[in-house]
Amino acid sequence: MLYRIHLHFVIAICAPILLVLQSGAQHVRFSGNHSVTWQECIENYRAMDGSSENARLTSFGYSDSGKPLHVFIVNTDRVFHPELFDHRKTIVLINNDIHSGEPDGVDASLILLKELLDPKNVLHRLLDNVIVCVIPMYNVDGALIRSDKFRVNQNGPQEYGFRANARNLDLNRDFIKCDSRNARSFVSLFSRMMPHVFVDTHVSNGADYPYTMTLISTQQDKLGGAAGKYLRQIFEPALFDDMKSKGFEMCPYVNTMGRTPESGIVQFMETPRFATGYAALFNTIGFTTETHMLKPFQERVESTYQFLVSLLNFASLNKENIVALRAESEKEIETTFCFPVAYELDTTMKNLIPFSGYKSDIKASEVGTGERLYYDRNSVWNDSVLYYSVYKPCVMADVPEFYVIPQAWGEVIERLRLNGVSMSQFAKDTIMTLSGVYIESFQSATVPYEGHFPHKKIRTKPFEDGVMIFSGDCLVSTKQPSRRFLLQVLEPTNEDSYFAWNFFDSILQQKEWFSDYVFEEIAEKLLKDDSVLKRRFEEQLKSDPSLQSDHWNQLYWIYKNSPYYEKTAYRYPVYHYSNKIN
Repeated sequence: MLYRIHLHFVIAICAPILLVLQSGAQHVRFSGNHSVTWQECIENYRAMDGSSENARLTSFGYSDSGKPLHVFIVNTDRVFHPELFDHRKTIVLINNDIHSGEPDGVDASLILLKELLDPKNVLHRLLDNVIVCVIPMYNVDGALIRSDKFRVNQNGPQEYGFRANARNLDLNRDFIKCDSRNARSFVSLFSRMMPHVFVDTHVSNGADYPYTMTLISTQQDKLGGAAGKYLRQIFEPALFDDMKSKGFEMCPYVNTMGRTPESGIVQFMETPRFATGYAALFNTIGFTTETHMLKPFQERVESTYQFLVSLLNFASLNKENIVALRAESEKEIETTFCFPVAYELDTTMKNLIPFSGYKSDIKASEVGTGERLYYDRNSVWNDSVLYYSVYKPCVMADVPEFYVIPQAWGEVIERLRLNGVSMSQFAKDTIMTLSGVYIESFQSATVPYEGHFPHKKIRTKPFEDGVMIFSGDCLVSTKQPSRRFLLQVLEPTNEDSYFAWNFFDSILQQKEWFSDYVFEEIAEKLLKDDSVLKRRFEEQLKSDPSLQSDHWNQLYWIYKNSPYYEKTAYRYPVYHYSNKIN
């Protein structure tokens, strides 16, 4: 496999060049407790655009409040249209300020980019092999509402933005459903750029511990194939080693099994609603940086800066490996016809990782009558904790040759096109024999979540039948780069499918009914003329005591199992098509 072929190559060349970068970098550490405003941030980027022919600040869409979304592109080829990038270089996309109360990446990126663009700075040489793209502030709406009160647990800066956007959406839950203009702009940019590596910068809540930086990597089992192995065995360990050598030791994101780190740490499973989970559907290796909320702002910014330097250095040194992995992953996907689309933690697979923690205990609260958790920062322990990082598939889905999507579902079709999905349209009305599913059962959220009442525990039953197709309805081949994305969003049982996010809820209602006093004669004739239906009805009466005392439901059972019952009720309106069917 590819990751084995290049392992010695990476180890051989990585260490000495890293030493050169560390010793020769002209870097001044971030200081102070002020994070730039949106206006200050964009002015800085405009200044860098004006001073370098290798950089361009451009708008790629709008936020929900109508403000422009910017991307800053650094490319020594001086090509600034993402679809024209030279993919023999490593393309790195950095997204900042998705939660505007977490601005560490905003200030770190400004420092980094000024150094990258300085020909006298040793970091400038990284641009020979890397195209760097930075979204300065993704949640512009939240960034424009500044306060020192939003993140009550956070240690600086003096002011920062609000977590949600103008529609009160958490943008890091919106990448699949694309309710926000931000997300629709982002996925359009992403599909044109197709970065090899993606970074989303954050500040963490949760347990207390000595580390300033923790890291969420794309879940390797979900990324899959050679890319997943390369990430687990080479890319991620190199980042951890390099950060430690610079005095910025990291640990995996502290997603605890219990209340405190001693209980064990579980690797975070980022489904496609999240930034890196979305990116993985397109074979992009993703990282989410999570600096710790209680560390001083200047330490968090510096740690984020150092991580980005480590990542860009690795991306530069290993461009051949990373580019080849993308090609290999795409080939794997082209020849795979059954994919895992949901995963569960394998608690039998675990290992010990070194961890430094603060001693924790429970004591009486000074507020009210309860007890509280506290951490003693004067008492550091160094030990090993269990780390659960293996996920196993729990739902598999077959890849059809084509999907057929009626044009009536325009919101879904729009989202497919924004994500770079190619499709054709039927030229005339026709009836086609298609396969599909009926929604048999599901559970819905009882309170809204991110503007929806998502469905879960979805069960379906298959069918094959003639379906009326109209001129303009869409035929989508799965033989395209968005193959995994299509499977994830269009197979209804998936956790982050478009069905799960309520885009098809109008099918979940029967439209035609009957009047019982009229249907009596029809039901009588149906049972008289259809001996199989009559036998099934009698068996149902025997097996369901509640039906015996409910005459209306007896009529409804007959109606539902008769030719009068509408075929479209609960029929999921995305169909599978194969030339082998007809």
